[in-house]
Amino acid sequence: MSTFPDHFLSSDDLTGEQTMSLLGLADGLRAERDARIRAGESPVRDVLAGRTVAMIFEKPSTRTRVSFQVAVSELGGSPLSLSSSELQLGRGETIADTGAVLSRYVHGIVVRTFGQDRLEELAGAATVPVVNALTDQEHPCQALADLQTIRTEFGELSGRTLAYVGDGNNVAHSLLLAGAKVGLSVRIGHPEGYAPDGAVVARAQELAAVTGAQITVTLDPVEAVAGADAVYADVWASMGQEAEATERLATFAPYQITPELFAHTADEAIFLHCLPAHRGEEVTAEVIDGAASRVFDQAENRLHAQKALLAMLLGS
Repeated sequence: MSTFPDHFLSSDDLTGEQTMSLLGLADGLRAERDARIRAGESPVRDVLAGRTVAMIFEKPSTRTRVSFQVAVSELGGSPLSLSSSELQLGRGETIADTGAVLSRYVHGIVVRTFGQDRLEELAGAATVPVVNALTDQEHPCQALADLQTIRTEFGELSGRTLAYVGDGNNVAHSLLLAGAKVGLSVRIGHPEGYAPDGAVVARAQELAAVTGAQITVTLDPVEAVAGADAVYADVWASMGQEAEATERLATFAPYQITPELFAHTADEAIFLHCLPAHRGEEVTAEVIDGAASRVFDQAENRLHAQKALLAMLLGS
């Protein structure tokens, strides 16, 4: 396997082989954790013993904050959760200086921020591994958990198809790149004016040409989900887009995942959502709370995938 990167800022940072190795480790960590808990034993391992991981959150977070904090703890490390209001970032210190200073104290930095440029500036100044816990451009840790969920369900990723329906946002970008890397075909069904970034699509198509995956971007939600093994939805108005929520409700209404739309999928298809979900908007309650839904398995897999990522980045 090629050398693991210094940072994980994008789904494009890992090779397909590295991604699959990480998912294999995540499955192993999940199985070991489950066995230890069933036996009444502590799930804590000593992979990160003596290591501290700083976690900077400039945006609200539930799953990312909790899953990373538990991941570091269960690997035997010490998580240090910080908000921008608790740092000198809130008083004008540069993101680069923050990265350089924290590198003198901790062994890794997890960052949830706005622009991808802020993340890259911090990583450029840091001398310890930096992990993208969400930016406006990508959500690569979410994509790892998504791939793990699909792989658990179907036993393989290559040759399967994931349909993402909605806004061509950060989650869509990471799914395009991560899926293409491992041979998972990805279709994006989006309203006019809400397509994923053209450069990301072009890169995914370049990667897919090597792995045999198919990358499709369409305005037709039925075309997107037809025969798909997994259908994915996200909120229609992401953080920072609340002022557009009313307008988006009308624009995105034809892209709601309903039982009727889901009926176009392959037999045994599953439904995914990165959460939080707005029932009655991007998905109906019948779908997200139905038998095909794997959203809580998917949320749990954030823990396992991130433990594997941290072990590969920071483990001895």
